[in-house]
Amino acid sequence: MPKLSELIKGNTEVIQVLGNAGTEIQSLTMDSRKATPGVAFFALRGVQADGHNFIPKAIAAGASAIICETLPENAEKLAENATLIQVKSSAAAMGLMASVFHGEPSRKLKLVGVTGTNGKTTCVTLLHKLFRELGYSVGLLSTVQNQINETVIPATHTTPDAISLNQLLADMVKAGCTHCFMEVSSHAVVQHRVTGLEFKGGIFTNITHDHLDYHGTFDEYIKAKKGFFDNLPKKAFALINADDKRGAVMLQNSKAEKHEYSLRKATEFKARLLDNSIQGLHLEIDGHEILFRLIGTFNAYNILAVYGAAVLLGEDKTEVLTVLSNLTSAAGRFDYLISNSHITGIVDYAHTPDALENVLSTIQQIRKPEQKVITVVGCGGNRDAAKRPVMADIACKFSDRIVLTSDNPRDEEPQEILNQMQQGVKPTDLKKTLSIVDRREAIKTAIALADANDIILVAGKGHETYQEVKGQRSPFDDKQVLREMFALMGK
Repeated sequence: MPKLSELIKGNTEVIQVLGNAGTEIQSLTMDSRKATPGVAFFALRGVQADGHNFIPKAIAAGASAIICETLPENAEKLAENATLIQVKSSAAAMGLMASVFHGEPSRKLKLVGVTGTNGKTTCVTLLHKLFRELGYSVGLLSTVQNQINETVIPATHTTPDAISLNQLLADMVKAGCTHCFMEVSSHAVVQHRVTGLEFKGGIFTNITHDHLDYHGTFDEYIKAKKGFFDNLPKKAFALINADDKRGAVMLQNSKAEKHEYSLRKATEFKARLLDNSIQGLHLEIDGHEILFRLIGTFNAYNILAVYGAAVLLGEDKTEVLTVLSNLTSAAGRFDYLISNSHITGIVDYAHTPDALENVLSTIQQIRKPEQKVITVVGCGGNRDAAKRPVMADIACKFSDRIVLTSDNPRDEEPQEILNQMQQGVKPTDLKKTLSIVDRREAIKTAIALADANDIILVAGKGHETYQEVKGQRSPFDDKQVLREMFALMGK
């Protein structure tokens, strides 16, 4: 077991140490209920609670070390029972110490992070599938799930906390993984969950209106994303979407090697869109015309990002394109089924205005003139309320009929969320808009409104298999409900 002195050696967050730095540490925790002898407890300042309030409890339970930003009263006396380490940021110190505790696993992998508002899950999933097909042992850290090769570990956050994250990376190293592809959320950057990790590369997909409930302003959200690229080392690559107007901003202070991909500009990784249909994307990349199984212009960008990253990791261009052409996307990302009466039901995770517009724009590109587009959409509770009327407006703009409904209302009243969404419905669109709180009933109504060959989009939840109301999660799978309702209604 490492000594505390080994865990904090060279840690720039440390201000002072009170007590015995030679004590051995058996595990790390940020939960005072797990603070027992041999445990180092990190007092984190969270949105819901401040870990500093639990320091006495952790010491009473026998914790060997306390890492905190503000020393408690009578600190010298407390240091007789537990070593107290004052740091600038408990979260940053935890990231750095968790990496050392687990043997700095990120240095033993080719770790690539993907950040941006949309496309993160698709990109990391495609990279994981691609490198598995290329014969590598690979780890995956995503919103949908974490994986070590084909072994699935359920995911609870886009990016796990620093302790769990380093444990997962250490498990990947132990399993012989050479690569790991992970989503890096804006929350993860600000909360120092990725502090202490060494990345081989970073990918920027795009940035649009999201998470303002947490970051406060759009500028702060951009700053959070940019922070990831600011901290990439010189020997890493930074690959950005040149068609996003904020792509160049990500590279401004980055020390990493700078690379770009685009559908519109002359960049290192460039594609030309030849055709976009329900059968897939027909692209020209590096002189090769290739049909991909993915659908939509947004997926053309995802394909380019994955292709560029693979090439920058040293893979053969032709082999990468050949394997990529046969891959499918992540669960709940433009995931579709076709009913007996040829109604196409599409399930997509689109829960931001930009993502919803991307999906509906894609449907408009591939629909036939006689096909109606019916959209079922909601907005999550306890999240950014400003996007609610915007989401409804976008749904109306691109759909023939709209059913507003619940999407994880959490602690909010579902009807109040729908009322806020309805503020974005123009008077001219009122006739084609319905509001149904019950999501199952909303999907059933959309099917009732559909004729043969029409298209139904059920947006917002994608891969999620639950509905969260008042702290309770009940089973709910959009794709399964679509399938059941098609059968029940004989469509």
